[in-house]
Order: sequence, then structure tokens, then C-alpha cells
Amino acid sequence: QVQLAESGGGLVQPGGSLSLSCAASGIIFRVSTMDWYRHVPGKERELVASITCPGRTDHADSVNGRFTISRDNAKNTVTLQMNSLKPEDTAVYYCHAATYNYWGQGTQVTVSS
Repeated sequence: QVQLAESGGGLVQPGGSLSLSCAASGIIFRVSTMDWYRHVPGKERELVASITCPGRTDHADSVNGRFTISRDNAKNTVTLQMNSLKPEDTAVYYCHAATYNYWGQGTQVTVSS
């Protein structure tokens, strides 16, 4: 059974930091490109960051320099470190195993004072 379990969301003040983690099971994690998406109701889902098997990363312009994606193939986890958070970063964040097209259940991130 495939499972992508996100954790680490919550409420944070503008300028603060959060670290999202996604633990994968039921897939060969090390061969899958892993992504983080976010979704705000009424808007299209946005690809936030992506990391390939060898570790090449790509970040959306809207988060470049503030967010960092990383992976630990030994622990089957992918992490999104989010710094200098802004209210417009408020969304549900989803982990995605691109090679298998599997999604996590999402975790809410709210940036508000």
C-alpha cells in the first residue's frame, strides 16, 4: 500500500519558518522524482519545488531563495524548508511522487499575524 504522509504544517507569523516533511512507503522512493505542490481554493494548484533522484532541485519563482527542497533516500523522506514566509504562502501543501503519480493527503500552512 502506497502512503505519502505529510507533516509539519501549522500557523506561523509572517517572516517565520516551517519545515514540511513527507514520509513515503510502498514505493521505491529513491527512483522517484518528488514534488511539493500547494493549492488555494479558487486557484490552480501550483508546483512549488521538485527534486530528482540524483538530487537536482527546481523551485518556483515565487518561493526561490526562501524555500528549499531536499530528500533523504535512506529515510524515504522529502522535506520542504520554508523561510521568510508570507501571507500569500498560505495554502494546503501536498507531497507528490511524480514517477508514480501518487499524492499525499495535504497539510495546511497558514501565514498570518
